[in-house]
Amino acid sequence: MPTSSTTILASGNKKKLKELSEILVRFEQNLTPQSEYNVTDAVEDGLSFVENAIIKARHACQITGLPAIADDSGIEVDYLLGKPGIYSARFAGENATDQNNLDKLLMELKDIPRNKRTARYQCVIVYMRHANDPTPIISQASWEGIILEQPIGEQGFGYDPIFFCTLANKSAAQMSAEEKSSVSHRGKALHAFEVEYRTRIAAAAQTVQTAT
Repeated sequence: MPTSSTTILASGNKKKLKELSEILVRFEQNLTPQSEYNVTDAVEDGLSFVENAIIKARHACQITGLPAIADDSGIEVDYLLGKPGIYSARFAGENATDQNNLDKLLMELKDIPRNKRTARYQCVIVYMRHANDPTPIISQASWEGIILEQPIGEQGFGYDPIFFCTLANKSAAQMSAEEKSSVSHRGKALHAFEVEYRTRIAAAAQTVQTAT
C-alpha cells in the first residue's frame, strides 16, 4: 500500500479533489477525477453513507483498475428521524438545487422549537486499493449543530446557511474555510483518513523491510 501512484476520485467535485489531493500528494499519490477515465457516476442504492461511499469507490476501481477514494455525506435531523440523511442532495427531488433542499427542510421543521431542531452533518470517506479490497480504509466523522429557522450567511453550500454550529456560535455559512475545516464533518473525516493511511503505509513498509 499504496499499489499505484494514481488514485481515482470517485466524484467530479472540485472542492473534494483539492482537499484530498493535499493529503495524498504527501504520499506521492496523484489524485485524478473519475471523469478523466470516462467513469460514469455509480448508482447510489445503498442504505447508509458508508454503503454509498463503498459503492462509488468500488465502481471507480472496477472501471479503471486503479485505487479509488470516495466520500458520502449529508445532514440528519433528529426530529425527522435522521432525514434527509443519504438523500440530502436530492431531498426535494432528483434535480433539486441546494435552495430547493434547504427550503424543503425548513418547511418540514416549520414551527418546531429550537430545542427539537438538533442535527448533524455526517461524512464517510472510503479508500479501496482495488475493487475486491477486503479491508478498505473507512473514516467517519460528524458535526453537531441545530437547524435555524431562517438562512444566515453567504459562505459554504448545501444546508450551511441553516446549520448553526453552537461551538463557533455562528452558522456554517458564516464561517471561513479555515474555521469550517477545523470543526466540520469532512475536515475531521479527512484527518482520520490521513492518520489511517499513514499507519497502513508504515505497516506495509515495515513488512517489506522484515521480509528482506
